[in-house]
Amino acid sequence: MKQHKLLSKTGMRGVVTIVWLLMTTVSYANYILIPMDERQSNHLKAYGIAYAVLKDGLDLDWLLNYRGGSYLIKQVSSIEKECRVRGVSYEVISDAKTASILSEIAVPEVNMDAVKLHKAAKIAVYSPIKIGPATFEYNDAVLLALKYAEIPFEVVYDQEILDGDLAKYDWLHLHHEDFTGQYGRNLRRMSQEDVRAQEEITRKYGYSKVSHMKLAVAKRIKEFCAGGGYLFAMCSGAETFDIALAAEGVDIVDAQFDGDGVDPNAQSKLDFSKTFAFENFHLQLDDGYGGMWFSDINASLGSYGFGQSDDVFSLFDFSAKWDVIPSMLVQNHEYQIREFSGQTSAFTKKTVKSNVLVMGQSKSSDRYLYGEVGVGQWTFYGGHDPEGRRGGHRMTTDLNLYPHSPGYRLILNNVLFPSARKKKRKT
Repeated sequence: MKQHKLLSKTGMRGVVTIVWLLMTTVSYANYILIPMDERQSNHLKAYGIAYAVLKDGLDLDWLLNYRGGSYLIKQVSSIEKECRVRGVSYEVISDAKTASILSEIAVPEVNMDAVKLHKAAKIAVYSPIKIGPATFEYNDAVLLALKYAEIPFEVVYDQEILDGDLAKYDWLHLHHEDFTGQYGRNLRRMSQEDVRAQEEITRKYGYSKVSHMKLAVAKRIKEFCAGGGYLFAMCSGAETFDIALAAEGVDIVDAQFDGDGVDPNAQSKLDFSKTFAFENFHLQLDDGYGGMWFSDINASLGSYGFGQSDDVFSLFDFSAKWDVIPSMLVQNHEYQIREFSGQTSAFTKKTVKSNVLVMGQSKSSDRYLYGEVGVGQWTFYGGHDPEGRRGGHRMTTDLNLYPHSPGYRLILNNVLFPSARKKKRKT
């Protein structure tokens, strides 16, 4: 009734005036901002939202150093719904607010940048769960992170790599793996069924030893990366990958694993020019710990445990406008992260090559490394599980308890990173 009276008093001209006033005073929301600072209700699942946006063919801006590395996306109702379903905090902002944020970020003196992300990377996880039970490997932190963030991936192992399947993927992860062919140098870690599965692959592809087969796999991975692929390795996967490459043509495997002894001159025959990250390291051919350790790359050599410590390591603060790559890889809401252990917990500083970029370190070791090979890129991250507990390395971490884990955020930074690269990968 009130509306009728208003129309009768103002007439058509009055209606037009009222509509114009409403249009000029209402701010229409056109963007979704997913904050990644302390106001985010679930940091890890926010990465899943970002990946889903890219997978749907939409672009997003990664706002480096703005509120913890937030995401800016053109407003779509389905994205809002997905944020609500997954429990991810978001803000709907206007064009004017968006322009203001981007202007703030663009100021030369401000250590921020906006990086456009494009197509979602196709992800592969290298894991023995492809061929057998390998219950220990289900605790792979990257598998846990991808599943929790609801980011799709495929599992590959030696057979797929030897068949040339890496050409299908953009991103490959290695975790608690032994590329030297010594079954982790501790047979308690690997079941007899897992051992038989590796031996069967070795015979199928015509290799005389598991160590030879594993070296061939490592070389295929190196080719994948050099051709433009992205490699992310953690724990012993990083250490043994480089050891295998350096020891090409040298027998470093004890008789208990392959029936013959170690080359007595093995150490002097290592070729460090073939490795990604490490050099001048010394092999642990007889470490007195039941064969658990591989080399002095491992900064925790001689100390056992896959859990947390009370010490922290720090992430470096890079220039977002000039050092874009490391800035993406260290985005976080915390820059001191509690150390966590593994078979390879951290990297001894003196074994890290001078051309490798250290992105995170403690006083005694390097924890987080980046480098390039050919036209590809790689990151090595020490430790087994960022939220693992000492003595509980065989228990799967429930990430519902750690939705804000800064250690896990580093893993997921790597998942998004390839989407910032415009160049096509060579096959």
